[in-house]
Amino acid sequence: MSQFEIEFTFDGKTIPAIIGQSVGAALLATNQRSLRKTRFNKNKRGIFCGIGVCFDCLVVVDGVTNQRACIIEAKPGMKVQTQDGSNA
Repeated sequence: MSQFEIEFTFDGKTIPAIIGQSVGAALLATNQRSLRKTRFNKNKRGIFCGIGVCFDCLVVVDGVTNQRACIIEAKPGMKVQTQDGSNA
């Protein structure tokens, strides 16, 4: 790991990220495509717009639901989880 890299976890798996990178970008870079499941049909969703408008990339970050992975900055030690449904 270089001085410009950090690590966080996604569903228990260690994910490397570059300082300043969004959670969504780091997850895409490691081929993590499914970030949440829809409320009723449990269909998988992931990054769609990438700018915080569509809410398809909602994840749980350190126990807080409904966080948009595409706009939240990855931080060292952050615990990110797949979100089951949406409370939005």
